[in-house]
This record gives sequence, C-alpha cells and structure tokens, in this order.
Amino acid sequence: MNKSFNPLRRLHFYAAFFITPLLLTLSLTGIGYLFFTNVENNIYHDEFFNDSVTKGHQSLDDAIQEIRDVYKGYDIQKISIMDEPYNNRVTIGNEDGDSRYIFLDEHNQRVANQNAKYTYSNVLRETHSSLFVGGSFVNYLVELAACWTIFMIISGIYLTFKSKALKPTKKKSSFLFNRRLHAIIGLIIAIPIFIIVLTGLPWSALMGKQINQFAEDHPTIGYSALKANPPESEDNELPWATRTKEKPSSKKDPHAEHHGSMSNVIGADGQQSLENIIVNAEEEGIKKPFSIVYPSDEKGVFTVSKSSNTGVTGLDVAPKEETTAYFDQYSGKLLDKVDYDDYGIIGKWFSFGIPLHEGHLFGTANKIINLLVCLAFISGISFGFLSWMKRKKSNSFSAPIRTSNQVPIGLIVFLVILGIAMPLFGLSLIPVAIIEFFLWKRHKKLNTV
Repeated sequence: MNKSFNPLRRLHFYAAFFITPLLLTLSLTGIGYLFFTNVENNIYHDEFFNDSVTKGHQSLDDAIQEIRDVYKGYDIQKISIMDEPYNNRVTIGNEDGDSRYIFLDEHNQRVANQNAKYTYSNVLRETHSSLFVGGSFVNYLVELAACWTIFMIISGIYLTFKSKALKPTKKKSSFLFNRRLHAIIGLIIAIPIFIIVLTGLPWSALMGKQINQFAEDHPTIGYSALKANPPESEDNELPWATRTKEKPSSKKDPHAEHHGSMSNVIGADGQQSLENIIVNAEEEGIKKPFSIVYPSDEKGVFTVSKSSNTGVTGLDVAPKEETTAYFDQYSGKLLDKVDYDDYGIIGKWFSFGIPLHEGHLFGTANKIINLLVCLAFISGISFGFLSWMKRKKSNSFSAPIRTSNQVPIGLIVFLVILGIAMPLFGLSLIPVAIIEFFLWKRHKKLNTV
C-alpha cells in the first residue's frame, strides 16, 4: 500500500476539513451529556425530590386519572417508578407531539411538570444525535460523520507511521511540531474513539436499523423473538435489545363491557389497575426503578422494563439487571419476560456499550475517561488544523498535491471493505470519486496548456 500514501493523505485531509464542525459539535454535546445526571439532580432538585404542596395521600391510579383530567388532550404514555429518594415521573403526550413530565411525590400528589423537549438531558441528546433539528437528512449526516471518523482513525494510523511523523527531527518547524502532536494524540486515543463511535451506532439512521434487523433475524446472537405487535418507536426507556422486539397481546374478557375503541386504553373496562401491575411486577422479581409503558390499544400489554440506557436521571440500572416483562392488561398475568441472560451477543454488547458510550457504565471513572478522550480528540483536531495553517500558503487552500493519477489497488480494496461495512460511507465515496475525477481533468488540462 506504499503508493496509497498520497491519495489517502488527500482523502484524510478533505474528510477532516468537511466533518470537523460536526465532530466538534458531537464532542462538545457529548461532554455536556456525560454529566446530565449530576446537572439535573441540581437544577431540577424540586421536581425530583420535593413534596407537593397538596397534602394527603391518594392511590397512584387516582393520581393518573387526575393528570388526565387536568391535562385535557394528553395521553398517558408511560410512568417511571423510581427508587427513593426520587419522585415518580409520568410521561404524557398529545397529537401535536408535545410531551410533558409530571412528577408525583411519595403520596402520589403532583409536584411539578416539565416540557420534555427542553429538559437538559433531552436538549443535549437531541443536539448530539440530530443537531436538535431532527429529520432523516440530519440523522444521516451525523451517521456519515461517525463513518468518516472510523476512516480517519484507520487512515490516520497508517499515515502516521508511513510519514514517520513520530520520528524526532532536528528541524525547527511549527508545522512539524503541530503535526507530531496531532499524530501522537491520534494514536493514543485511536482505540477509545473507535469504541465510542462503535457504541454510538445503535442510534444511527441506517446502520442502527441494520444492526437491529440483523439481531432480529439471528436470535441466537441477537435477542429472542416474541410473537406479536412491535412496540412504538418512542418507547425510549426500554432496553435497546427489546426496544423493537415484538410483544404478546392481551386477551379481553368477552363478558366485559366495551364502549368503542380505546385511545390510550387507560382505565378501560376490565383493565387492571396500575398498582396491581406494579405488585405483579414486583412479585416477578422486578425491583425499582422500572418503567411501565401503557397498552396502546385493546390488544396491547403493560410493558414493564429496567434498562441501562433510559436517558432518565435515576432510572438507569446495571446491564445485567435489564429486563422487559409483558403483562396482560385485563388479567394482569405475566405473558412473557426477557432478561439480560436471554440476549444474544449483540444484545449483550450494546447493553454494556451504550452506557459505556454515555459515561455511566462504571460510575464517575467512566465519565472522567470519556471526558479526557473527548478533550484529547478536540485537541488532536486543533493541532491538525494548526499544522495545516502553518503550511498553508496565502490565497491557497494548500491541500495535499496529487503526485499520481493512479489510485492504488490497496486503497481501493480498503475503501470497498469500509463501504460494505458502512453503507452510508460507501455511498458518500461516489461524489468524492466524481469530484476527484473533475479535479484530475482540470489539473490535466492546466498542465497541457
């Protein structure tokens, strides 16, 4: 791959130039998200821990009905049953997409409410994953940046050793100094950054779907299949391994009264009370904290889950504590249950990988390591930029000059392998090849004039 040095260097340079703004955004928002539990425990202290001004005790089901009466037009989507000292959290939403959190104290009285879109964790998460704009294009753009980062890691390692960037030199040069620091930092954080990028792929627009589909199609290494309707995509507090899993359906008592279709089916005729579902869940060994997602229709089930990647302060558990249980909404009977031990290797990998990515797999140490890696990553980018600025000529972009019109077979094989592994990366190589072709034609024309 010796002849690949120059075209690979050009590709590394252009990739760095165009994805740097995204990488800086992802790094900075990632740093902010690392400490979201610490931040939210302070700025939302009243919501999380205080008691309501309303005195007296009421049942949880009465509290849910009260929320429905107060917030007309909103449906109850799920409730997070928290461990002490946290208040329980009820998530409600309407047809316009507005979502709110309602906090209940130990007496099931309302403490406060929040606009879910603008909480610290959700703002940082949305900015990190979709630049707070959302939409397919932005999601694909973020995934593309992740794919090119993997290319940058591999190509950077090759270029470092090929160019002997680590070799000490007597020549005094700001360019060489910055390039050497860029190379050293890149080598040190190559593996940690690769792991961080890899463990972020479950959220990606294209590869995330492919990973999930592969896990569904190969249950022995993915996760076990359940026969029924898939859960709604907004059930973010479910474990990753069961978030798109099919779940069983409830069987309604034919003698129970029925008054038309149920939208959100809370308090429907013959339906078990929420408190009964909680008791049944605890009898099955599901301890707090856990989430309960309500049935979405007549045949829906109560889905009770513990997850290591909920994105909710106080709700995350250790990966091996993950569980998802499905309860018949009419009888309260346990229909099926999936624990960590039921996952295949893919499900287990991401049950550990996602909290590792988010910085809470092994406590404060995880946060500090991720923070240092992100800061080093930003520093590496900065030194790379400075090395370019030091060799940049006035009124010139100063990209690496093409030294050959041929693309080495080794580089082609390398790019094809990455393109197959990361389809979005492969597709992005098409416009890159077209641009390179026209630049080559232009260069050839100028040389013949």
